[in-house]
Amino acid sequence: MKEELCPVSATIDLIGGKYKSLILWNLVDGTLRFGELKKMIPNATPKMLTQQLRELENDKLIIRTVYPVVPPKVEYSLSEFGMSIKPILDIMYNWGQGYLEKNGKKTCCPMKHPN
Repeated sequence: MKEELCPVSATIDLIGGKYKSLILWNLVDGTLRFGELKKMIPNATPKMLTQQLRELENDKLIIRTVYPVVPPKVEYSLSEFGMSIKPILDIMYNWGQGYLEKNGKKTCCPMKHPN
């Protein structure tokens, strides 16, 4: 018997972590180091950010590159599979912006919509 899965659940399983969507959104424009991501997502504790990055790497959405230098240099970038999520992130951004405006709330987000 073939297992039936819900596509929405599969998507949420991949990007539904507390900071996963924000990490992916910030990596759309290019490679970032841990410290740069931490500045862009200030509410994430280092432990939580590390956990979310590991899960995204395990799910093949991001690539973690470690350079053999002292001190160690680690960079994160979207994989080709990770880049395929960009249209969904764009829609989430636009929907959220409309929701905030409709409810009289000002958008105050350090993230800008990539053009």
